Amino acid sequence: MGNAQLNVDSEEFKLPLVKATEGPNGIMISELRNDQWVTLDPGFLTTAQCESKITYIDGQNSILRYRGYPIEQLCDQSDFLEVAWLLRHGELPSREEYERFVGEINHRTMVGEDFRTLMSSFPHEAHPMSVMASAVNALATFYPETTDIDDPEQLDEAATIIMAKARTIVSYILRRRRDEPMLYPDYARGYVDDFLRMCFAVPYEPYDSDPMFVHALGRLLIIHADHEQNCSTSVVRIAGSAHANLYSAIAAGINALSGPLHGGANEAALRQLREIQESGLSVREFVEKAKKEGRRISGLGHRVYKSYDPRAAIAKQCLQLVMTRKDSIKLTDEEVGLFDVAMELEDIALNDDYFISRHLYPNVDFYTGLVYRAIGFGPSMFTTLFALGRIPGWIAQYREMLDDPMTKIGRPRQVYTGPEQRDYIPLDER
Repeated sequence: MGNAQLNVDSEEFKLPLVKATEGPNGIMISELRNDQWVTLDPGFLTTAQCESKITYIDGQNSILRYRGYPIEQLCDQSDFLEVAWLLRHGELPSREEYERFVGEINHRTMVGEDFRTLMSSFPHEAHPMSVMASAVNALATFYPETTDIDDPEQLDEAATIIMAKARTIVSYILRRRRDEPMLYPDYARGYVDDFLRMCFAVPYEPYDSDPMFVHALGRLLIIHADHEQNCSTSVVRIAGSAHANLYSAIAAGINALSGPLHGGANEAALRQLREIQESGLSVREFVEKAKKEGRRISGLGHRVYKSYDPRAAIAKQCLQLVMTRKDSIKLTDEEVGLFDVAMELEDIALNDDYFISRHLYPNVDFYTGLVYRAIGFGPSMFTTLFALGRIPGWIAQYREMLDDPMTKIGRPRQVYTGPEQRDYIPLDER
């Protein structure tokens, strides 16, 4: 593509250009890596840390694609484990590959008694994301024969173990918080179906997951499966660049996702809806008051999407599906009221110039908390469900990072603005 030219004072730099298949092209700034100049980009908002073939986002036009496939098609025609295969391998599986992959996942969902004891050792009220990160990290100690990242077979096995056992881990976290016995997996059930059984079944009693909940949760897992170089994915890549094993890198991603500015946004959106519900104001009055005070309304707007979040459209469909059955699934009046508040708030946001001019459209977090709650999950578990969905993307990103010959251990630079050299003053002279 040629070069970009950068002139700084009397110096001239020729920076190679990197052609993107879609989206912004890149300017390779490695030539600046010396003791005189560094680029300063807080939050890395205009800095690409890698080339990637996994996920494409066009925030201006509401586009999200995994390996080139639109998220809408995947949610309509695929399932979570097929998407996990796609992200990892780059192509859709054959039927034989798919069935073998599903079997491998299902037959690794069981954890040993020592691991169950580990899960039982955490306090009942421990933060679910802290427990999840600790448990995934601990898997490396239970399966040390899968920690050599230079062995493709070990890396494959580690990825399968994490995919399989993360589901079991999340269900155990929920059962512990409810002081209920932890249930064993049932290999004959589907990934999402059995996950719901392990979360909500009563021991020794028949349990049939509601197909609508299975479908809705499966869609939410798909739309969360990857999202390009976000905060937690970048953490996974940075940890992996030091050759931390896959368990450690995924645990690092879970810890990053636990931050309220990242994975906790869906819980914040639900709190916002509840605040509106309990304010004594109409939705319109609450919004006008928030606008006047310059308050941000959780669930509206996204750093990447400057038009409607395509994941939000899918999450909204899931929520609408759930609400068509609100009587038969016995939603409370409060839950139905939250849905009504959300729909009115969405209508205001999509038609009010204040929100339109600021690109504050409903995002994915606006709806997901309501769906999770309708299924039966409390707000404290929302981010663990986000992490469960994101694990296939983290695995794919980690493996792409390892295979990339351009990968170097992550080591950002800084622009130092602290004191110049000064002499130490003894304590009794201060």
